[in-house]
Amino acid sequence: MSVRISLIAFGLITLLTGCETIEGFGRDVSNTANAVQRALN
Repeated sequence: MSVRISLIAFGLITLLTGCETIEGFGRDVSNTANAVQRALN
């Protein structure tokens, strides 16, 4: 029983950190795209 609970907790933590990583990655990409646009203009 406790193993299942810890697995669920681990899965939730992985999902949360994964979402944060993707969000941060998307922000970096949009910042880079904005910098490129400013450089071209």
